Amino acid sequence: MKYWRNIFLLIIIAAFFSGCMRAVPKASVKSIQSFSPVVAADINFTDDLDPASLELAIERSINYYENAGRNKVYRIADRLIGAQQLKETLTAFRTILRKTDNAADLSKKIAAGFNVYRIAGTGDPNHSLFTGYYEPLLEGSLKRTEKYKYPLYRVPPDLIKNENNVGRMKDGKFIPYYSRREIDVDGVLQGKNLELVWVADPVELYSLHIQGSGKIKLEDETLLTVGYAQTNGRPFRSITKFMLEGGKIKSSEASYRYLYLKGKSEQEIYDILSHNERYTFFRLLDKEPVGSLGEPVTPDRSIATDPDFFPEGALAYIRLRKPVFDTEGNIKERVNFSRFVLNQDKGSAIEGPGRVDLFCGFGTKAEYTAGTLKEKGELYLLIKK
Repeated sequence: MKYWRNIFLLIIIAAFFSGCMRAVPKASVKSIQSFSPVVAADINFTDDLDPASLELAIERSINYYENAGRNKVYRIADRLIGAQQLKETLTAFRTILRKTDNAADLSKKIAAGFNVYRIAGTGDPNHSLFTGYYEPLLEGSLKRTEKYKYPLYRVPPDLIKNENNVGRMKDGKFIPYYSRREIDVDGVLQGKNLELVWVADPVELYSLHIQGSGKIKLEDETLLTVGYAQTNGRPFRSITKFMLEGGKIKSSEASYRYLYLKGKSEQEIYDILSHNERYTFFRLLDKEPVGSLGEPVTPDRSIATDPDFFPEGALAYIRLRKPVFDTEGNIKERVNFSRFVLNQDKGSAIEGPGRVDLFCGFGTKAEYTAGTLKEKGELYLLIKK
């Protein structure tokens, strides 16, 4: 009897632990080698922005961990870190931020209470590659006119997302969805009542496609906010690289690639833009643009990374250079800066470890900064001990 009782207890224990093991979420981050522990005391944690914007970004990540991201688990170096610990990191950091008046004391408290990891870039163990994105402002109309004749489309009803593939059905077969040329030049979506709004400039519209969100100012001064809804699933191809390889622009002109297109004919513009087959469909937003977490992105505080290599919503620290402009938008110099940021977005061109896109905000200055930001810098991840 005792023998069978012991066997029964063993079965119960085995079932309990197998159930627990099934309940452990799969780690989301692929690469262990991306994270290298560093001595936090060696870093002077200074921040070039106001604390209010940082607290706002922190709140948005906390909201993500309490809702959509609450079950996420990530591999950080040799550890598995869950959403609860990432949330605790943010609440602990916010507490010391509110109680600390200077960078020296903040640096000491971070060294005492947080583990800090440097993120290695591809082929460079010490640096990451930073670029920028922004929220464009376009002029537009709710009706097509001679001036406003370039449409933003909502997601077409025949577009099908099948796991990781996007396409449409034709003659009973699943095929790729229409390309940029087929949509913009051949007009395959015209007359289907898919237009959200019409804008005046095809080059600025393309920039909106790349940025993923923006504002449209109507003729009565009303501002509409539009955001990413879906793409056609086609591969992203850089028109900058295409123009460089074709000898249309020089490398020194790469940051001003859209200016090259401004004076060209519509056919020349579309011949270049159609090189990038990926096409973005939009939706109207009743609030500020949201990132991939479903939370609004915060100007100068939100970054986009590859979610396969960096934990979503996490607290990060960056050090690099930023451009300083004169009144005409020309770069006067580049200066060093550092700040705390939150990982709250992703992008089709942001792939691999050590690849960072900084959200620069809204307006002309943000456009200038994003368009000229391409720097090697340092990216750190902070985790509460």
